[in-house]
This record gives sequence, C-alpha cells and structure tokens, in this order.
Amino acid sequence: MANQLDLQEQEQLDELKAFWKQYGNLITWVLTLALLAFAGWNGWNWWQREQSAKAGVLFDELDKAAQASDAARGQQVFAELKERYPRTAFAQQAGLLAAKLQLDKGQADPARAALTWVADNAAEDEYRSIARLRLAAVMLEAKQYDDALKQLDAAKSPEFAALVADRRGDVLLAQGKKDEAKAAYDTAYKGMDEKTDYRRLVEAKLTALGAAPAASGAAR
Repeated sequence: MANQLDLQEQEQLDELKAFWKQYGNLITWVLTLALLAFAGWNGWNWWQREQSAKAGVLFDELDKAAQASDAARGQQVFAELKERYPRTAFAQQAGLLAAKLQLDKGQADPARAALTWVADNAAEDEYRSIARLRLAAVMLEAKQYDDALKQLDAAKSPEFAALVADRRGDVLLAQGKKDEAKAAYDTAYKGMDEKTDYRRLVEAKLTALGAAPAASGAAR
C-alpha cells in the first residue's frame, strides 16, 4: 500500500514538474508584471499626493497675496505653480484667482494670459468653462466681440450653460443685435433655477428689452 502511495505521489510530482516546465516562465512573468503594475500604481498615487500637497502650499501663498492685493506676488506664485505642478487642481484654481487679482488691479493683459492658460490646460471641463466665461467678459470690456463669442462657443460644461447664454446675450447686445440677445437671455433665464438670485438679473435684462418673461410666457 505504501509503495502504491509513493507511486501516486511520484506521478503527481512528475506531472507538476512537467506543468511547471511548460508554463513556469509564463506564470513568473505574469506575476512579475502584476506586482510591477501594483507597485507602479501605488507609486503614482503617492506622487500625485506629493505633488498636490506641494501645490497646496503654493496656493496658500497665492491666497495670501490676493488678500493683500499684491498682484505682483500673485503672478509670481502662479507662474511657479503652473511650471512645477501644472496638472494639479491647485494650478487651475490659482489661474482663476491670479486673474481676478490682476483684473482688480486693472492688469488686463496678465489676467487674460492666466485665464487663457486655464482654458487651454485645465484637466476638468468645469475649470475650462469658468476661464472662458471670464475671458469673454474681459474681451467684451475690450470690445473684442467676435473673440468673446468664440470663447463662449468653446465653453462646453453643461453646468454653466445658462451663464454662457447670459454672457452671450451681453455680447450680442453690445453688438446691437437685440433680437439675438433676447433669445440668448431667454435661454439663460429658462436654464436657471427659480431660486437663483442671478435669474432676477437676467429677467431685468429681458424686461429692459421689452421681453419680460411673464409677458413672453417664459416664466415657470
């Protein structure tokens, strides 16, 4: 009986050796690649967290500059952020904050540059749309109406569709295109929640153009 068991164990061992000889290298490579992928994923996450933490420190510096109305320092910090940590959310937020600081100081050109960088480089569509909305406002102020409309055409985030329509109405009205402006304002009005305070401003614009929502049936 013992000999029979020994023979069975030997057969199993021989089968295992044959299997390993045929597939051993493949299994080793698969396991190695899986371990490398796991290690790489962990390393990537660690690097992302590290980059975000360092970018957060710089963003705090920019926020302090904004509170102190120090546009020069704000531009310096933003330049460092976009150079060293361009793919972080902090860099995108910094571009918007730096642009606001520069506009408050009447520095339209650096503000446009900051907003253009966010519009072109932000990972999230929401940030790109916000930047384009603000760029359109700057271009409207400069009477660059066609450029402003191009920025609005490129603002694709659904969350900002109503605000984009409102800004489009502002540009069209400045061009003297009252009927098109009314249509844009009407789209903005209908796209905003009834409880939104800004909706009353859009209603006022429509009323001034003789197209009050209640009269036109646009009210909900």
